[in-house]
Amino acid sequence: MTSVPKPLKFLHPHYPELQTLYETWSPTEDKSLFADILSVLAMTYSDTQPRGTLRYRLLSASLLPSSQHISEPGLWGHEYVRHLAAELGEEYRVRDLGEEEGEEAEPVKPVKPTEGDEKDKEDGEQQEQKQKVDLEPVGTIDDLCALAMQCAKFLLHHNAEPDAVDLLEELEIVHKIVDLVDDNTYGRVCQYMIACVNLLAPPDDVAFLRTAHAIYAKHMKLPEAMTIAIRLGDQELVKEDFHAPRNPSMQRQLAFLLARAQVPKEWVFPEDSEEEISEDLLDCLSNTRLSQHFREFGKELGVSDPKSLEDIYKSHLENTKTTTANVDSARANLASTFVNAFVNAGFGNDKLMVEADEGNSWIYKNKDHGMMSAAASLGLSLLWDTDVGLSHVDKYTYSAEEHIKAGALLATGILNTGVRTEADAAMALLAEYVENKSVSLKTSAIIGLGLAYSGSQREDLQALLLPLIADESVSMEIASLAALSLGFVFVGSGNGEVSSTILQTLMEREPKQLDEKWARYMALGLALLYVGLQDATDAIIVALQAIEHEAISKQAQILVDMCAYAGTGNVLKVQTLLHHCDEHIVKKEKEEKKDEESGEETKEEQPQKDDTFQAFAVLGIALVAMGEEIGSEMSLRQLNHLMQYGEPIIRKSVPLALGLLSASNPQLPILDTLSKYSHDNDLQVALNAIFAMGLVGAGTNNARLAQMLRQLAGYYYKEPDCLFIVRISQGLVSMGKGTITINPFFHDRQIMSRTAVAGLLATLLAFTDAKSFVLDKYHWMLYFLTPAMYPRFLITLNEQLESIPVTVRVGQAVDVVGQAGKPRTISGFQTHSTPVRLGTTERAELATEEFIPFTNVLENFVILQKNPGWEKEDKMEL
Repeated sequence: MTSVPKPLKFLHPHYPELQTLYETWSPTEDKSLFADILSVLAMTYSDTQPRGTLRYRLLSASLLPSSQHISEPGLWGHEYVRHLAAELGEEYRVRDLGEEEGEEAEPVKPVKPTEGDEKDKEDGEQQEQKQKVDLEPVGTIDDLCALAMQCAKFLLHHNAEPDAVDLLEELEIVHKIVDLVDDNTYGRVCQYMIACVNLLAPPDDVAFLRTAHAIYAKHMKLPEAMTIAIRLGDQELVKEDFHAPRNPSMQRQLAFLLARAQVPKEWVFPEDSEEEISEDLLDCLSNTRLSQHFREFGKELGVSDPKSLEDIYKSHLENTKTTTANVDSARANLASTFVNAFVNAGFGNDKLMVEADEGNSWIYKNKDHGMMSAAASLGLSLLWDTDVGLSHVDKYTYSAEEHIKAGALLATGILNTGVRTEADAAMALLAEYVENKSVSLKTSAIIGLGLAYSGSQREDLQALLLPLIADESVSMEIASLAALSLGFVFVGSGNGEVSSTILQTLMEREPKQLDEKWARYMALGLALLYVGLQDATDAIIVALQAIEHEAISKQAQILVDMCAYAGTGNVLKVQTLLHHCDEHIVKKEKEEKKDEESGEETKEEQPQKDDTFQAFAVLGIALVAMGEEIGSEMSLRQLNHLMQYGEPIIRKSVPLALGLLSASNPQLPILDTLSKYSHDNDLQVALNAIFAMGLVGAGTNNARLAQMLRQLAGYYYKEPDCLFIVRISQGLVSMGKGTITINPFFHDRQIMSRTAVAGLLATLLAFTDAKSFVLDKYHWMLYFLTPAMYPRFLITLNEQLESIPVTVRVGQAVDVVGQAGKPRTISGFQTHSTPVRLGTTERAELATEEFIPFTNVLENFVILQKNPGWEKEDKMEL
């Protein structure tokens, strides 16, 4: 109590009398001061009168002549400002809702202290009616906003940035904060606003991002601004930010960021622009040097030597009970194809394919459709290496064996994924095969193009592939894969032409064709166009409801809805998806089985209701929640419940959802859960759980996970299907010998890569019906993971773009938003010299002040400049 001014302390019991006294005074400047004092006194009386502090504050302001200004709220101290801020928010809500009820613009608040905080609205309204005669309304909404701005200004100067943001958000004027922040506060304000985005409902989340972007752009923090522009997917903002810096090194740094996010080059350099693009900048924008840097990085880490299958399987540690050693089974060889491809991805020196002699290649150890995957694995091994890669693949394109030729086409697409070249080789080599008679050549060319140009939004591909979707004589398989490819190419663009063509096809095709297993990929192709677009999908969903074929209509609605909100953590979407999961469709099946026994007559009457949509809904829960940590933890519990009470179709999708939730991020609770599911009685569940283990550990070399998979290999030695998937998961865990990630979030987990989401979803969709896709002839669908694969490194470059070693500290990232002072952003760090490998939840910071980085987040390629003020530390001579 010592800090309360004595007069206020003694006046507290007299507050009601002072109120009545106030009413009797005639309006003068003294009365204004009196109101001001009452406003402070009302702080202690706030429970008896709704928002007294604010009311007298506004009255005090209204009594002064226009020439004079009321004292700053900050003069009465911090607590007073916080009190005002709280009441401003309430008042605004009451007025805003009041206006909607059709009352007059500013309802007057009752003046006599009423009991209770706010009486029922009707009571209040009656009192207002009585008092309208003798009381003028206090202040307009604009006055409230002006007062809020004063409070916010005070809060910002006193290190209470989160309070200021919250206050302006309550009054829906958060965009005005741009003018209030200065060099000292903008960083903390933006960090807090960006941290809030996941917890806000649309459209506030986008408003927050735009405001943060405006602040960063105003303070010339371009990498941060660009990060937000990419998150918003806003072409104009990306272009502005890219052309804002005068320093060429800064522009290259932004180009690296755009290349990582797979933003089309045409966004920053439209085709009709006459601008000359420098060679360096083009290289950064098209990721041309990715392969070269990746291999150097492998050398530094000592993993550039090819790994053999035995290094991965370590079968001497498996306790198998078989004696038949070294029998080449086609299934095992096929699995080895994928393992070899994933493990040596990007290094281009594996023993089975690239280094093997012509006649001795691993391709010939596979049968028929296995040859296609084997030839395609060449593309994965030579990933991103567009120069050498094509010459290796080329010799197989002339093969007489159709499957090998098809595989070579797919390999061409795979090795161009994520890298753009001037030569445009994939387009040149694959376009002619799109019209080919042979189905396998056709599908490989279509998928190859989709992978090679994922995220590039190229119009020429649209012209090439759209006719295949629209033409009804084309088989459902080809049409759906063409739709999927366009989904990859135009991911998150909301392209109207593509979406209307796919919609048209879904409406016009025969029901029998829409029943096919391929239809889901057509729906996915449509959904991928809307990744991250949130409410831009309303019209599409209405159109999908009009499709007569109930099953595909429902599947497509769910896919579009979940893609639109991917990674937003939107709670309402998760709830609607959970509702889809609680329908029990299984009863009818049982009745039908009884009907079949008793006779076939009744079977015709009620066709089986399709339940595939529930599998998608389960994946949707993970897809929406994976953007933020609290949401993903909560969704783990929901998925656990679904596993216990759900139908078979739901149960077999739960492991896949877990895999999507923490791709390349092996957390112990998830590993244990999956390990439990991998011994499930239902083989489908076990199979998906094993694959999910591969996704969760992809590229992490997690020893515990590798041990689990070896045990599973022993456990399932008689189940060829499960063993096949165990092998593939073993390959995924050592993907790129532990240097590649498939997690769609990058740049300090702030940006979600849309192409990576597309790749993961396409792969997981194949596993919603593993029997008819991956375990059948379509095992090449595992290559859909390619767009999600990216090296997890930090490479520091000097301004000439040559890599230089610098000491950095790498540790677990710590969330420091809204904390006082300058807390450490990483914990438990180790000091390394670049290039270094970063885990999914790790963060790096420079350990020396010799260099200044051009970007705030040390990840991927970082350009450094010498710190002009740095002096060499004196080392003591021994």
